Amino acid sequence: MISVVQNVAIDCSDAYGLARFWSEVTGSPLHPQNRPGDRETQVMLPQGPLLYFNQVPEPKTVKNRIHLCLRPTSSREEEIERLLALGAALVTDHRKPDGAGWAVLADPNTPDYQF
Repeated sequence: MISVVQNVAIDCSDAYGLARFWSEVTGSPLHPQNRPGDRETQVMLPQGPLLYFNQVPEPKTVKNRIHLCLRPTSSREEEIERLLALGAALVTDHRKPDGAGWAVLADPNTPDYQF
């Protein structure tokens, strides 16, 4: 016997709002039964586990121990600009002129991101 990952659970202060952000990022729909104000919301990724957002009352107090690494279908720069327009914040920029490197962005629910 083995276990299969069903979802990646993310605690947050606004489950529906953050799920809408990640739905736009991934181009994947919210669960059809999710509505504004829901305390639990899911993004239905086409493959792999769901992104499951769980609204909790306590604020984030320490560094996140999990993050999502994204690979854009467009250019890296175009995707970073798109994510910033959706409400992400640029935290650290490790991009190099030769196209190597990466950028760290925080989603709108994480303004106090610690890296």
